[in-house]
Formats: sequence, structure tokens, C-alpha cells
Amino acid sequence: MELRVYPDKVLCRAASALREVTDDELARAREMLGFMYELEGVGLAGPQIGWRSRVVTLDVENSKKGDRIFVNPRIVSMEGEQTEEEGCLSLPGVRARVTRANRLVVVTYTIRGKRVELEVEGLPARAWQHEIDHLNGVLLIDRLDAVTLTQLRQQLRELEEAARKPAGR
Repeated sequence: MELRVYPDKVLCRAASALREVTDDELARAREMLGFMYELEGVGLAGPQIGWRSRVVTLDVENSKKGDRIFVNPRIVSMEGEQTEEEGCLSLPGVRARVTRANRLVVVTYTIRGKRVELEVEGLPARAWQHEIDHLNGVLLIDRLDAVTLTQLRQQLRELEEAARKPAGR
């Protein structure tokens, strides 16, 4: 499994709904969850590993318990506002303050096909919005104002230059 890093084009494309969870997809989702923990992330979306399916792994509390693999999540309501610093595994070294809703209701399915409705707020709400953005082809830098993007320009250029270098160099 390989983490896709900006400016990889797969990060800018919307993922497709997963219609059926086959044994192969189940194995891939479980591998994705292990990979998220290995990277010390709190969430990972399918496009971040080159998987164009609407699958998210999420464990904000790092509890490693319960359902942590979610299929076809969608936000059905949002309220409030919070502005906090965010980072992203696919944007190594880039951190910026992003404004997001403070409370959400998310409807999703477990990897076993059970429909779940989650009411979350604070950091879990931020994490859900971040991962669902990935499923929609949106990166945290797409949510920043021009001034902040200008401040991050050098870091983004370095990531772009690193992507142009041949592997092993």
C-alpha cells in the first residue's frame, strides 16, 4: 500500500460509491486501516491510497476498537463553526487553520453493510469533514484563503518538485 501525496491527480478526483463489498475490497479496507495506524493518522480516505472508492478509515481517539472502516459516508446536517489547525498525510509538513462545521450528522455504512447515523462534534466532526473532502477530490489547501496559500507556496512547490523526481533519487 502506498500513500498518495500532493500533487498526485488521484487526490483531486471524486471517488465512486462502493456498491458491494467483495472479499478483495474487505481485505483492502482492513489493510488500509492498518496502514492508517502505521502512518499514525486519525483518518484515511480511499483516494489517499489510490483507491477510487468511497471508503474511509477513521479513529480519532486511537482506540483501535469497534467499526473503524466506513463505506459511502455522507454528511446530512452541519451546524456551528470551528477554526483549527489541520494537517494531512497527503500534504506532509503542511499545516494550516481551516474553518469547518463544529457539529455534524454523518450517515454511513460499516464494512459489514450496517447503516449507521453518527452525531459528532469538535475534532471528530473536523476529521469526518476532512476525510469526506478527500472522497470528493478536495484537499485542505482548497479550503484556504489566498493569503494562507501564499504563505504555503514554498512548501507546496517542494512537494511538486519531489513528485517530478524519478523514484530513488
